[in-house]
Amino acid sequence: MSETHPAATTLPMPLPTARGEVSAALLDALVREPGGATLPGDRSLREADPYGDDSQLALYVCYELHYQGFSGVDDAWEWDPGLLRMRQALERRFLDALRSDATTHDDPDAAVSALLVEPADGTGVSHFLRDEGELWQMREYIAHRSLYQLKEADPHVWVLPRLRGRAKAAMAAVEYDEFGAGHGDRVHAELFAALMADLGLDPAYNHYLDATSARMLAVVNMMSLLGLHRALRGALVGHFATVEITSSPASDRLAQALRRLGAGEAAVFFYTEHVEADAVHEQVVRHGVIDDLLKREPALAADVAFGVDATVFLEDRFADEVLDTWRKGRSSLRAPL
Repeated sequence: MSETHPAATTLPMPLPTARGEVSAALLDALVREPGGATLPGDRSLREADPYGDDSQLALYVCYELHYQGFSGVDDAWEWDPGLLRMRQALERRFLDALRSDATTHDDPDAAVSALLVEPADGTGVSHFLRDEGELWQMREYIAHRSLYQLKEADPHVWVLPRLRGRAKAAMAAVEYDEFGAGHGDRVHAELFAALMADLGLDPAYNHYLDATSARMLAVVNMMSLLGLHRALRGALVGHFATVEITSSPASDRLAQALRRLGAGEAAVFFYTEHVEADAVHEQVVRHGVIDDLLKREPALAADVAFGVDATVFLEDRFADEVLDTWRKGRSSLRAPL
């Protein structure tokens, strides 16, 4: 695989299309000079559904300023005080909703133990795609997940300066693998880009932002929210543990689905790579990161459990929406491929 995959050289994408009053005002401001533009007002921020298209797109755009940015947007917007105040208002409503709707555990051991049980009659997206999914549905799922996978592991790096000792070393070891262990063509985001190209999808970063649903945006936004705030470091570790624990069996099912659908080698390789790698990462995160973090900071136990619960809650909401639309014979995307 080439070290200069097209996805690696793509310039920042243009701003997306607004989905409501808040995102429209934000996008209009971002094409202007920082400090002189009118950002969304308090009323519109209060009235926006914390899980809805408008607020989730606005949050995604705010967070993206910390990643690759957008073409035509001044880099100075990243730390503009007015934009940060607006983002904080959206974050508080999103986080409050998650704490209210998603919290089911206060003990991280119980939360993690629940992840280790694979139901015999699983009904998630990976089960559907393995057993009966069609190629168009697989391509839609990959387009959705591209917002997450093309920045895979990036937000988790933010927790490293906030960890110490074994927890820091174990987290860094997992991240090293996610970033290709020193090999640019093995970076997991690049492997996903190759998967997309194999399925005839555009591997450009954020290419499918306008097409993906608010529920997928919420999945990605949560990891950015947890990563950017030191106070939420325990929840980010819980989120990361959930991803690593649930990834291996789901990856195996998706690899089987891709083989059944006749996908190419690059497409299958992304998921077969994750079957073994994430099985190892699961043990490292559970025993190296979580155990050591809670030994040093036992007060973070409820936050770690919340990170697990919130991840499961948002992923289940996304899966339910996708499967519901597919079973009705409709596209799960806002703009069908």
